[in-house]
Amino acid sequence: MMRREPAWRMFSAELNSSSMTYKGEEEKSPSYLITPLGAKVNRVLAAGVLTDKENVGSEDEPMWRARVNDPSGSFYVNAGRYQPEASAALADLEPPKLVAVVGKVRTFSPDDGRVFVSIRPESIVEVDEAVREAWVLEACRATMERMRTLKLAVAAGGTAEDLVKQGVPRQLASGMTMALDYYGVPDSGRYIRVLQEAFRFLLPDEDVDLGLTEDVSSIADKEERVEVDVDAEDTLMDLIDELDSDGKGAPISKLIDEAQSKDISEVGFEEISNSLMDKGLIYEPVLGKLKRI
Repeated sequence: MMRREPAWRMFSAELNSSSMTYKGEEEKSPSYLITPLGAKVNRVLAAGVLTDKENVGSEDEPMWRARVNDPSGSFYVNAGRYQPEASAALADLEPPKLVAVVGKVRTFSPDDGRVFVSIRPESIVEVDEAVREAWVLEACRATMERMRTLKLAVAAGGTAEDLVKQGVPRQLASGMTMALDYYGVPDSGRYIRVLQEAFRFLLPDEDVDLGLTEDVSSIADKEERVEVDVDAEDTLMDLIDELDSDGKGAPISKLIDEAQSKDISEVGFEEISNSLMDKGLIYEPVLGKLKRI
């Protein structure tokens, strides 16, 4: 009997930055996506805000495309005739909703060489805020553990078997060595910033020390994080409420104009709106509009 693959907990930023796929040599071996932090992923468990969905199939044979936002970005979900339970669930869910999704990862590469990652869901269910927060905390814990193990792998060198001898689980050790061969040493600063944003989401009033350093790699070109003013966020939220006249979202072009009249530059508007989306407070229901969740 074939062992069921574990459902990894990870942020969309790590999943979407992955481009390496691997399939074992045996006939029925599962396929894997190798992430820059060394996860060897066949299935994932994700949670966040279902911000939009679209039926790109037909009424008789729907094919749903959906987006689920977490503190680091978006998971992309596709469900059709071969995922009847998840497809039926998506048909009944009206965004915005807090959801949890478990499913297999899939990749698509157009002619330009880019790699797009999506989730083919086995199930998708509505959840409450407590479940979403528990998932964020678990994803933080798992990400920090992969970062620490990757640091060990970089320092120790050697093979996957060498890592196993040091106590690293075999599947993670295998993924770590493949990731380092394919991606090289990752920019750990990027993932530290993902963790910082996730902890700010969980503890908005606390100054959390992650206890991590950025010496997994040299980060010569590290970008300085721009702190977003809380009052400016409140101002933009008020503007969204004022300009959302039909309940379908406030036009971004009008929001920018009104924000400038309140001393928020266009660059500042972009930073503030991104921060609010990362926190799960607003979303983009259609291109060119923002709406409060």
